[in-house]
Amino acid sequence: MERLLRDSRVLVTGGAGFIGSNLVESLLLSGNKVVCLDNFSTGKRENLAGFSDNPDFKLIEGDIRNYEDCEKAVRGIDIVFHQAALGSVPRSIKDPVSSTDVNIGGFVKILFAAKEAGVKRFIYAASSSTYGDHPDLPKVEDKIGNALSPYAITKYVDELFASNFAKTYEIETIGLRYFNVFGRRQDPDGPYAAVIPKFTKMLMEHKSPVINGDGTISRDFTYIDNVLQANHLAAIINDKAAINQIYNVAHGERTSINQLFSYIKEIAGRFDEKILDIKPTYGPERAGDIQHSLASIRKAQRLLRYAPTYSVAAGLEEAVEWFWNNL
Repeated sequence: MERLLRDSRVLVTGGAGFIGSNLVESLLLSGNKVVCLDNFSTGKRENLAGFSDNPDFKLIEGDIRNYEDCEKAVRGIDIVFHQAALGSVPRSIKDPVSSTDVNIGGFVKILFAAKEAGVKRFIYAASSSTYGDHPDLPKVEDKIGNALSPYAITKYVDELFASNFAKTYEIETIGLRYFNVFGRRQDPDGPYAAVIPKFTKMLMEHKSPVINGDGTISRDFTYIDNVLQANHLAAIINDKAAINQIYNVAHGERTSINQLFSYIKEIAGRFDEKILDIKPTYGPERAGDIQHSLASIRKAQRLLRYAPTYSVAAGLEEAVEWFWNNL
């Protein structure tokens, strides 16, 4: 039997985004009343189109940087799932001011508003970028290095604020350090598009994707359904030892960018044989990127009973098919 949050009043910030909209859908399907707060700076209205007629869904168009919007959104809410952020390491390097304003300033506003409204639990999207230059693999939650980008700094500061609020105000917080999440509704366009939808779309258009560096850097790519499971578990856990903690959310397997390209090409090639002849183009490495990322998920397995069901290969099978039918 799946362990899902049910019959609760929840807020999903950034609910029009890739992860947020999938979370909204999952929470509605499991019988919750869902409020979405989004300013549509990066989220898309079409991601919410399927929920607009659902009486258990409410959209508040607002900004987490506006405290009045935060107060309105948290009114009557039991649990907050905070997904709103300006993502992307390169974006934060280009514009650290905006990333800091949203990712720290907005985070504190929505967290404080939640505390003031009597919200029971605040679950938030943390990031694997927090590990910075720490050399150990796999990454374990209590060992981090020096941050390599403004984005990484903002996500670590959020963890510090959450920990402080838990001690100072006794609001329950749980941080989920996402590792390279991919899946349906992920945006393939724009300068900060994620690698998997971007590669897939380029192959569909018979173009050669650009791999930054020599393709040997590796990531713990994590399918969206694993992330949804972790959020539900973080919402329903009652063990005191599991609350006010940080958890890695990943599958626990390492895939190089070269391997990833091969996987995507093989799957997309089933839809169009011409894709099988396409080779990647290699470019310069991106500033701020860590070289290798691999998560230890033991803490989440032990305390949250997290049991990811999708490997990279299984997730790519579903994701590439979704992109093929929807891009």
